[in-house]
Amino acid sequence: MAVVIRMKRTGRRNRPCYRISVADSRFPRDGRVLETIGLYDPIAGDKDRQVTLNVERAQHWISEGATPSETVTSIFKRQGVFTGEFALAGKHKPRKRPGRKKTTATGTRRAAAKAARGERKTARRDGRIAAKKAEAAAAAAAESGDE
Repeated sequence: MAVVIRMKRTGRRNRPCYRISVADSRFPRDGRVLETIGLYDPIAGDKDRQVTLNVERAQHWISEGATPSETVTSIFKRQGVFTGEFALAGKHKPRKRPGRKKTTATGTRRAAAKAARGERKTARRDGRIAAKKAEAAAAAAAESGDE
């Protein structure tokens, strides 16, 4: 029997509230549970009242091999369930992605095109600034010539 720790939705429409429960993975989300170990109310204004959790029971179920969902794992981390012997239970190894930093022809071409666009943009901006300065200088010369 694969045991999971997940949230069971309760509450009315547009006002969700979740029970953090332990269930067999074959049971539906809002179906039968083995045990309810806490409550999560995301709408609650007070942060202390948002999560009610029995940490000892959560640690017990994790030690028995229950797998928490991503959201429940996040809540457990905030509540301090993963401490001591449970510190490694909430972490997983990042996958290896060896080709991520490799330089490719497409990447090189895109980088060159981006650099060329930047140079053209700088040249246009410098041209606009020079035109404004020349216009301001001409206006100043015309104004000094009038007086």
